[in-house]
Amino acid sequence: MNESLRLKTIEELKKFKFLIPSYQRGYRWTSKEVLELLNDIDSFNPVDIDDEGNKSWYCLQPIVLKENGEFFEVIDGQQRLTTIYLILHYLNQLIIKKRRTPIFELDYETRKKVPEFLSKLEEEEKNHDNIDFYYISEAYETICDWFDRDQFDIFNFQSKFNFNTKVIWYESNEEDAITIFTRINVGKIPLTNAELIKALFLNSSNFDKNYDEKVRLKQLEISSEWDRIEQSLHNDSFWYFISQESLLSNRIDYIFRLMNDEENLSDPYSTFRFFSNKFEKKSKEIIEIIWLEVKNYFQTLEEWYSERELFHKIGYLVCEGENLEFLVKESLTKKKDEFQSFLNSLIRKKMKNISIDELQYGDKKINTVLLLYNIQTMLMNDSVKSKFPFDLYKKEKWDIEHITSVKDSRPEQSTHKKMWLQDAYYFIEDDNLKRKVSSCKIDENFDDVFDEVVNYFNMNVIESDINDISNLALLDSATNRGYKNAVFPVKRMTIIQKEKAGRFIPISTKNAFLKYFSEYPPKMSFWTQEDKNKYFDDIVRVLDDYLQN
Repeated sequence: MNESLRLKTIEELKKFKFLIPSYQRGYRWTSKEVLELLNDIDSFNPVDIDDEGNKSWYCLQPIVLKENGEFFEVIDGQQRLTTIYLILHYLNQLIIKKRRTPIFELDYETRKKVPEFLSKLEEEEKNHDNIDFYYISEAYETICDWFDRDQFDIFNFQSKFNFNTKVIWYESNEEDAITIFTRINVGKIPLTNAELIKALFLNSSNFDKNYDEKVRLKQLEISSEWDRIEQSLHNDSFWYFISQESLLSNRIDYIFRLMNDEENLSDPYSTFRFFSNKFEKKSKEIIEIIWLEVKNYFQTLEEWYSERELFHKIGYLVCEGENLEFLVKESLTKKKDEFQSFLNSLIRKKMKNISIDELQYGDKKINTVLLLYNIQTMLMNDSVKSKFPFDLYKKEKWDIEHITSVKDSRPEQSTHKKMWLQDAYYFIEDDNLKRKVSSCKIDENFDDVFDEVVNYFNMNVIESDINDISNLALLDSATNRGYKNAVFPVKRMTIIQKEKAGRFIPISTKNAFLKYFSEYPPKMSFWTQEDKNKYFDDIVRVLDDYLQN
C-alpha cells in the first residue's frame, strides 16, 4: 500500500467529508462495542509529557481512506467513524443551537436516507424496518444513557474526546479501493506497529521542507537500511538467538519494541505511539537521530550474534527467560569485559541453589542445567567452531531423555512391541535371553520379556540411580520419539545414524552415547555405572564456574 500516515484529533476530523462506499456493510456496532469505546476514553487520563506541556493522548485504531473528489472514501473503520459521529452529535446537542460547531459529514453511496436520519437523531424513533436505522438508534440510545449520570463531568470528557483522542489516519494512493478493502478484510495487510512506524520515517511531511533533495536521499537510505535489517532478522539462526517468537513478517518490530520504554500491554499500538511522540519535532535532524538509535540497537544485536561467546551466553539467557531489553541497556553502560562478567553473574543466578546431584527426571531445572552444559562444552572446545542452534532448540521442542531405558515407559501397540524386541535382539549376547525374545508371544508375555531385556542392558547400573541427571541427556523430540525408550545400544545406533544424516545432536549428548568419558575399552552395548559417574563428573567440571554446590 502506497500510504500517507497521520495522527488526527477528533477535533481535526470535523472539517472533512467522508463517503461510505457501496461495498461496505451497514453500521452494526452493538451497545457492547459502543460502551467499550466510551469507557476506554473516559478512563484515559491525559498528562503532560514534555517540558512544553503537551499532553498524552488516547489512540483509536486506524481508519483507512482514499481521497475521492471532495470526499474521503472510507475503506476500513466506518464503524468507529460512525460511532464518533454519534458521540459528537450528542455533545453538540448540549450547546445552544447558534454556538454548535459543525460535525464532519457522513455520506453513503447507496444508503441515501442515512445522512438525513443522522441529522435528526433526537426526533427519530427506533426503526425496526430499516436495519441500519435500528443499529444507529440503538447505539445513540446507549450513548445518551451512558452520559445521563449524576455528577458526571461531561465537559472534561468532551475535552479529552475532542483534543486528546486521536485516530491513525492511513491514506492510500492505490487506484482500486475495492481491492484494498478485500485485502484488509481477509487479513492480508495487518497494520502492525512496524508498518505504521515505517510510514513515519518515510513520510515527507515529517521532514523540514528546506531539505527537499536531501530528504529524498535520506528516505532512500532509510528504506534500504530498513530492508537490510528485516532481511538479517529473517535468518532464523539470528532471530531465535534473540527471540522466543515465531514471527513470519515485520521482525523489525521486535527492535522497536525493545526501544519502547513506555510499553502499554493493553494498547496494541503502544510502540507506534512511542515513536510518533518522538516525531513531534518535524526535522531532518530528529529523524536521523531516531533512525541512528534504531541502527545502534540492531548493530548491538548483530555484534552479539557474530561474537561466539556473547552469542552462546546471551542466547542461553534468552532461552531461560532473561529480558533482552534489559541486556541491551546494560551493555550500553558497561565496557566489554564488564559486560562479559555481568553475563556470567546472570548465568550464576540461573544456577543458584541447584544441587545437580539431587536432580531427578521431571525436574524442570534439569533442562536449565543440560542446556548450559551443552553450550559451555561447545565454548570450551576450541576445535568446535559451530554455533549452538537456538532456532532448532526453540522450534523442535527438545526433551530430556534417559540414556539407558527405564521400565516404566514401554511400547503399547503390538507393532511397536515387535519392533522394540527386534531392535534389542541384535545386541543381546545371552543365548537364553535371545531365545525368549524370539519366542515371545506379544499378547501373553511381552511385559515379562521386556523387563528381562531392560534388566539385561541395565545390569551394570544401580537401579535407584536410573532417574538421576547422570542418566539424562538433552535431545530433540523427533529423535527421542523415534526410538521409544529403546535399550542403550539401539539409542546409540540411532544417534550415530541421525548425525550421519546431518541431524544436529547436542555435543554432550553425543559424547555420552559414544562413551567419550569412559576408560578404554568400554562396553559399547551397555551404559554402566562407571559411564554414569564419568558423565556426571564432566557435567560438574564444565559447569564449575557457575555452580555454588
